[in-house]
Amino acid sequence: MKTVVNLTQQSIVGEIESILNTYPSHPYQQAFAIPDLRQELITFVLNRIPSFYSVVSDEQIPAEAEQGSLAYYKLPRKPLEQQLHLQNLIHQGICLIVQEKSDWISHRVSETVQPTCEPSHWFG
Repeated sequence: MKTVVNLTQQSIVGEIESILNTYPSHPYQQAFAIPDLRQELITFVLNRIPSFYSVVSDEQIPAEAEQGSLAYYKLPRKPLEQQLHLQNLIHQGICLIVQEKSDWISHRVSETVQPTCEPSHWFG
């Protein structure tokens, strides 16, 4: 039996994770830890690039892929121009989503303030 695997989505998810790690925790990493926003970013990028699929036999699918994690599959190495285009789309998506949903994000993501950094109300 053969299975069709969408290599594009798995590659995008990995690239998004890598790029988000370069952003500050607040609000970006915290915001995109919310499943709905993460999915919106994935969809934003997927709608702007071509998809690549691969047909594999059931014997080639590792156990972890059968359980729903297809991170095992990677897209073939991309030329630099394609890689930069993908990274640019991810950055655009992050900025656009944060801009469009800034109020929604600010209500759901709170910055942790350390007590030692808070201004003192003791002196008036």
